[in-house]
Amino acid sequence: MLAASARRLAAAAGGGTASFPHSKHAKLLAHALNQQRWIHDRNKKAMELVAKGWSALQEVDRVIDYADRNDKRLIPLLRGAKENFELALEIDNMNTHARIWLAKMHFKYHVPGACKAIGAALLVEAANMGDPDAQYELGCHLRIENDYVHSDQQAFHYIEKAVDQLHPGALYLLGAVYLTGDCVKRDITSAMWCFHRASEKGHSGAAIAYGSLLLKGAQVPEVITRFNSGKSPSTGKTRKRTIQQDPVKLAKAQFQVAAEAGCDLGLRWLKRLGDYEKQQEQLKQIQQ
Repeated sequence: MLAASARRLAAAAGGGTASFPHSKHAKLLAHALNQQRWIHDRNKKAMELVAKGWSALQEVDRVIDYADRNDKRLIPLLRGAKENFELALEIDNMNTHARIWLAKMHFKYHVPGACKAIGAALLVEAANMGDPDAQYELGCHLRIENDYVHSDQQAFHYIEKAVDQLHPGALYLLGAVYLTGDCVKRDITSAMWCFHRASEKGHSGAAIAYGSLLLKGAQVPEVITRFNSGKSPSTGKTRKRTIQQDPVKLAKAQFQVAAEAGCDLGLRWLKRLGDYEKQQEQLKQIQQ
């Protein structure tokens, strides 16, 4: 076995015509691996810069409530964050995170050189690259910041794209649109589906909205409960399992989601439902 290996190595070292294809393949493979390594290193460096910029903005957010918006002491942090995001884009032009955070700086922060038009362009680029956060942010800006432009349909287009990727904020916003009938036909079932999916991802506002609708008597959409159907072990026929859909218990589970996300309204609803359940127990004891 060792002798055979030695012969193969000798043949490869001999540079014969038979070894040429293998040598060419090895070079191509090495080139591909080097290319992948370069892309990985580039992406890693870009994300490190994004993280540095994000940390600087976190520090600004921590103190901005206790300082003037135009406080000059914030300028070094804001300028540093902006430079890090711009460097990240120079290194990796496909980095949507850098685009989104840079856009937020142009929209939200009093940073030297801030321009809402540039922020909007960055958001559009990131949204068209398929980033759900950018699609959601752009949809929100189109809805609330264009007094003289009828952009509701365009906003709805981007929100729907984010919903397709199950973005919790977009799901909540689309649910609110369906619930109110704003620019679409009012559809409670679609609204509840959106709130349900957003709640599954921990969105407190969606959980509160879903729980409130359940308490008002809205039925859980069939598309949500469809997984409860199954086959009978005796007949093999499809049957629906009996589901206990106590609206109070279902709503309580939603308010628990909101409370775990740190929502005070969820805690208040849980307390209210707890008091209601105690009253019901007391009434049962009196009747017995």
